[in-house]
Amino acid sequence: MKTISILLICLLSYSTATFAQVANANALHETARDFIKKGDFDNAILVLNRAITIDPENKDLKKDLLYASYLKRDFAKAIEIGDLLVKRPDADAQTYQMLGLAYKAIADNKEAEKLYKNGLKKFANEGILYSEYGEMLAVKEPDAAIKLFEKGIEADANHSTNYYHVAKWHAQQGETLWSILYAETFLNLESFTPRSTEIKNLLLEQYKKFFTLAGVNVNADKKPNEFLKAVAGVLYDQQSQAAFGVTPESFTVIRTRFILQWFDQNADQFPFRLFDHQRQLLQEGLFDAYNQWLFGPASNLAAYQLWQKYHPEDYNNYLSFIRGRVYKIPGGQQYKNLN
Repeated sequence: MKTISILLICLLSYSTATFAQVANANALHETARDFIKKGDFDNAILVLNRAITIDPENKDLKKDLLYASYLKRDFAKAIEIGDLLVKRPDADAQTYQMLGLAYKAIADNKEAEKLYKNGLKKFANEGILYSEYGEMLAVKEPDAAIKLFEKGIEADANHSTNYYHVAKWHAQQGETLWSILYAETFLNLESFTPRSTEIKNLLLEQYKKFFTLAGVNVNADKKPNEFLKAVAGVLYDQQSQAAFGVTPESFTVIRTRFILQWFDQNADQFPFRLFDHQRQLLQEGLFDAYNQWLFGPASNLAAYQLWQKYHPEDYNNYLSFIRGRVYKIPGGQQYKNLN
């Protein structure tokens, strides 16, 4: 009986010590993350290394060490850590992404490409790997890059970066309507970043091109399909409203008429999250504020600021709405490759 009691005490002491070590490692991890947020990468690395000596198999500690090393521009160390991490059975897509960034930073595109291909075999539904791989190919192999971005949208409809690249690519190709659709989708997935400011400018520019060139735009697309033809036809029917100028105010009229006609004629055949979102905003009385938010800064910043001043309730209601929900796109609505 005495032997059993001693054994229980030993086990309890070991468990207590192990728990204390894990707790200590977790506390160090939080400290390291605070250093990373402050840009103090040397201290972050110091603390992470200490935590790893306590909990040497902790994947998250090593991922943050990889990240801190990358931010410090110690790419050799980041690659050393990342190469070991991706060989683990519990490696995740984020690890592949961060290691890919380190390879791209030293222009080792051969190893980066090998990494992305392996990553996509394991994580075929991770949009971020398609976008990172596509960005690497974009300069020298633009056709291959766009295929990756489009595949990324099909695989992971809610990752914003692929929409960003595809919207810009279609604008460059003169494929105005595709650019409009991808650009506005991007802005609902990623609303408050420097990239969103860029894409708001592009969206306004593409709408102006559509109404300047009237219905010719859809024929400029290399592979127009029934979905795109339907969108073009309904939007072209609003051409007369554009005669008053392409402004946030005229957009509210044009796009309200578009939504009403689309849901009367085409919505059953072509369900599309973006148009559902527009109709919801219309029903909630937020559509004017939405159009001001989309087009105002690019159209006339001073006028947009004046609108905000005289419509604070509308503006704040819209911001509350978009910040209080997650914009999610269901699968099966990527009509780009529709025959």
